[in-house]
Amino acid sequence: MRKALITGITGQDGSYLAEFLLSKGYEVHGMIRKASTFNTERIDHIYQDPHDPNARLFLHYGDLSNSEMVTYLIYNVCPDEIYHLGAQSHVKVSFSMPEYTGSITGLGTTRILEAIRSSGVKARFYQASTSELFGSSPPPQSEETPFHPRSPYAIAKLYAYWITINYREAHNIFAANGILFNHESPRRGPTFLTRKVTRAIARIQAGIQDKVYLGNLDSRRDYGYAPEYVEVMWRMLQQDEPGDFVFSTGVSPTIREFVSEAFGYAGMDWQEFVEIDPRYFRPTEVDYLQGDSAKARKILGWDPKVTWQELARIMVDADMEAIGSEPIGEGHKILKSKFDNWHRWDTGVTAVLNNAGNGFD
Repeated sequence: MRKALITGITGQDGSYLAEFLLSKGYEVHGMIRKASTFNTERIDHIYQDPHDPNARLFLHYGDLSNSEMVTYLIYNVCPDEIYHLGAQSHVKVSFSMPEYTGSITGLGTTRILEAIRSSGVKARFYQASTSELFGSSPPPQSEETPFHPRSPYAIAKLYAYWITINYREAHNIFAANGILFNHESPRRGPTFLTRKVTRAIARIQAGIQDKVYLGNLDSRRDYGYAPEYVEVMWRMLQQDEPGDFVFSTGVSPTIREFVSEAFGYAGMDWQEFVEIDPRYFRPTEVDYLQGDSAKARKILGWDPKVTWQELARIMVDADMEAIGSEPIGEGHKILKSKFDNWHRWDTGVTAVLNNAGNGFD
């Protein structure tokens, strides 16, 4: 049985990746931060009591700011594969917390790679890179496009990208970068734009809130469906040689178009409910991200199925269901039509909560 260690397992991508690896027969270990309240809601439905002799999901306390903890965890778990998804990942927040973002998002990667090197653990390493690396470089962006990051988050990720390549070349570690363009789902955090919009739609229809406040509606993003992106993380680590890949749909609507699609699906005119607040503009904007994933399509068989319009409908339905409203229903139909094993890519809004928080190391 292969072992995988996931940092950021409680996040959107980490939860979907944990599900995927468990379906592949892996023993999965996840690193989580100690908090005074449980923050495991995205993985509660797959949580297993570690006393169960058949348990294959184990959670460990750790922190990317502490190299000793990181090394101890990797040495003791001795994973075959490490998926480094943990980060301070909110672009707007990185302008307010640049030093913290650099330490966690940038140096956190170094701490893991150095733990692999110094411990002698023969683990394959995946680094979660981001389309924000490209910043103001003109689209379409591929592996050959020059980087021009425009936020502390993107700059920290650029450091992580290059330190991954350096450890691959200097220490012969199987280390790979996945440059993922925007990938969303019902598990996206509510402060991120797509989820902020779809959650607001459900709450407005339920009479819980009146407006939603947004920033720049003219920028363009390449939106995909998160579960399709975590599968290619795994595919990258199954290759004979490590490499770096761009993953994207190649289609980039404006944020205004995404907002209009989501509200329109719910039968609402977005202009009646959206207000522009300058506080949500970035000090340095990224105007146009559109990926060229030809390399991934050729080598890894990358073939995303869910369009950005379908993504908006999936997320609106999930947020309606999450607050007890009747979903419109097309979201589930989309998933069922797109995937043979569609229940694996279901929204997961109903979770098993009674075991939450038990048995962490």
